[in-house]
Amino acid sequence: MATRLGLGLPQNKQYDLGRDVPDVARAAEGIGYSSLWVYERALFPEPATQGLYGIEGLPWPDAYRGVAEPLVTLTLAAAATERVRLGTSVLVAPLHIPFQLAKALATLDAASGGRVVAGFGTGWSLDEYAAASVRPFEERGQVLDELIEVCRAVWGPDPVAYDGRVTTIASAVVGPKPARPIPILLAASSPKAQRRLVDSADGWMPVGMGAEALAKQWKRLQDLAAERGRTEPVQTVLRTNPHYLAGGYDGPDRQPFQGSVDQIVEDLAAHAEVGLDEILIDLQGSTRDAQELKDVAAEVFEKARAAGV
Repeated sequence: MATRLGLGLPQNKQYDLGRDVPDVARAAEGIGYSSLWVYERALFPEPATQGLYGIEGLPWPDAYRGVAEPLVTLTLAAAATERVRLGTSVLVAPLHIPFQLAKALATLDAASGGRVVAGFGTGWSLDEYAAASVRPFEERGQVLDELIEVCRAVWGPDPVAYDGRVTTIASAVVGPKPARPIPILLAASSPKAQRRLVDSADGWMPVGMGAEALAKQWKRLQDLAAERGRTEPVQTVLRTNPHYLAGGYDGPDRQPFQGSVDQIVEDLAAHAEVGLDEILIDLQGSTRDAQELKDVAAEVFEKARAAGV
């Protein structure tokens, strides 16, 4: 069975959201993509107070200036499509009030006929945590744990009741309910995060940084699932962030997913060999406008299928 392929929606500042998101969403569904995805970047500190991923001196990419709110973007795509799954890769979950996020995702799933995939991560930006003011950065893991529990409660049968550190729901009717159980996927790179995934989530959302490293991570996660007695299969969606260069990349230091469509597809084929369910291809950072994004997305899809991906 071929690996499912998903496409990142245009959220960055070079795009016209109201026009380009529905346009790209419809085009992707027509091309044959199985899913559409959004990511979250709440703000861009100026001047930078912290390096990218919390690594000192690593600059934030210019693409992070003015990233559109993910669930609004996904709603625009939902209204323009009929079949594709609608995923978040990822929402920085602890920036959100758990009850409100659970209700928003349920509403979107009900409206779209059961197409939402909830991908959560804990993030790394101290500035985003300060601005969101839900809980301090140091409590991000505890907030994510609670958020998963609140989602399960809110999406489950009425009456809903929950008593946690951030959230208290006295016995209440909460609707609309999702059209079907919304899968929760986690980015989960650390051992502690992977235990959370195995114990309380439906799947895993790694980032493609090389097929060999991915295969090792996947083996570790499968071993952990067996060790902890998990019987449900772990759903998997690999995020890739290609740096598209029309003329290709010649240097000896080419990174995975950097270069021409043919080079990107070569890397897709190598990563697909690891055996994950789905690969998300987020091209928006290196295409100039929606037309180029659609053209490159169509060529990548066609060549990936021809290569057996």
